[in-house]
Amino acid sequence: MISASMKNVSKSFGSNTVLKDVTFETHEGEIFGMLGPSGAGKTTIINILTKQLSADSGACYVSVGSNEIGLMLEHDGLFTRLSCLDNLIVFEDIYGIPRKQSIDTLERVGLGEAKKTAVEQLSKGMRQRLVLARAVLHKPKILFLDEPTSALDPMTARGIHQLIRDLREAGSTVFLTTHNMEEATHLCDRVVMLHKGTIIEEGAPKDICEKHNAMKTVMDLESVFVKLTGGGLA
Repeated sequence: MISASMKNVSKSFGSNTVLKDVTFETHEGEIFGMLGPSGAGKTTIINILTKQLSADSGACYVSVGSNEIGLMLEHDGLFTRLSCLDNLIVFEDIYGIPRKQSIDTLERVGLGEAKKTAVEQLSKGMRQRLVLARAVLHKPKILFLDEPTSALDPMTARGIHQLIRDLREAGSTVFLTTHNMEEATHLCDRVVMLHKGTIIEEGAPKDICEKHNAMKTVMDLESVFVKLTGGGLA
């Protein structure tokens, strides 16, 4: 079953065209990755699918209502004077979530010992984990994650990856943007590569690498992107 899709979507801001005839679909219960450098249009795609922006042309589809969507975006929107737990309590009241679920979610993202710490005292990585906890608190059917593990240490990132896999196993669709090719290779069921607002390749990471003869000791999506565009993801 299709969870979200775009067909021939374009978007411009003034004279700057950020999406050009973008078409793809995500399926229920998969981790779908979108790869590309900053400015490629990844965040714009999320903003259109979540109705924060309107497309100039084309069609968009999301299979669930806004209360079944989880979001982790660049601007975290946290209440800086409240504690980690109190930030989640705000959303408990919105979604009717029991307190134990909030505490368990903080534990799963590595913030159990910081639950009473004010957000303004957290490091950037800890804030990022709190935003992820808020995004998954209500067990969304579709979860949009914009660079979820940037600025996180490897051990914490592995824990986040497992949480994402658990959500997939529970039936959620995860839409993930990342610069991290290893993360995409080992986490995503399918990926699309976005360059200057255009999709230049899509498929399972292994299939893409095999197609472009990029198989080394690990599947090298970075080399595929360089081959297709002449540049990397920096």
